[in-house]
Amino acid sequence: QHEQNWARVSAIHGASGLILTEERRRERRESLGLTRRNFMVGVVAAMGAGLAAYTFGPDFVLQARADHMTAKGETRRIGLPDGSVATLGPESAIALGYGEDRRTIDLLAGMSFFEVVSDANRPFSVLSGGLSATALGTAFDVSNDSGILTVSVDHGLVDVRVAAPVLEGGEKLGDGQWISFDPSSGGIDRGRRESGQVAAWRDNLIIAEKEAVSALVARISRWVPGRVVMADPAIGRQRVSGIFDLNDPIRALQAVVHPAGGRVRRISSLITVISPI
Repeated sequence: QHEQNWARVSAIHGASGLILTEERRRERRESLGLTRRNFMVGVVAAMGAGLAAYTFGPDFVLQARADHMTAKGETRRIGLPDGSVATLGPESAIALGYGEDRRTIDLLAGMSFFEVVSDANRPFSVLSGGLSATALGTAFDVSNDSGILTVSVDHGLVDVRVAAPVLEGGEKLGDGQWISFDPSSGGIDRGRRESGQVAAWRDNLIIAEKEAVSALVARISRWVPGRVVMADPAIGRQRVSGIFDLNDPIRALQAVVHPAGGRVRRISSLITVISPI
């Protein structure tokens, strides 16, 4: 009988202990503001802060470095100190480095078309991701699309060099010629465009000739609000050709990724996902 009574008391004490322990935990959470509702609010706030950092964080870094910068969907003509003109594409940024014997532009992000005033004593160079494009008097386009670097010459002569054995000796491009370099693979593509097709993005067109889907997606994404995420890298490695209308950038994205087996899903106003069909 004593054993039975002791067992009953022990069970009751144990249950009471659990209740009291949970009560004390709840009181500590409430003293810290950690109620279930506050916890969920905190989680949502943290997710929102993370999304905001993912969406806007890179812009803060560029603003600190750039002399000129554009927003999504914005193009802007900028007069440079020597009288040359840079036309910045959307979501692009440049930093100026002018001196007595040089004119240097750092393309920090995106793309820009340059109309260069000739000055034999001060070469005009554009730098981006290990690539340099130098001209004396010409008009040419430089873009950095998801790490793939492209130089296209409208008219004149441009000397292109990259920090890699495949092109460190330089290559001169004339009217209508273009060259594209992928640092991740070391691959180089070359081609020629008709007059007026260089930097066609100024007329809301993307003209592609067997270009990597990842580069085209990065370029078109500058007209799409929020971030565009490539869920499957295999899609980005495919190549497509065509003319894509930037007046409807979502449809342009669909036209780019569909031949590569991808589809475009607009998750929210801040996120667009490209995934396999």
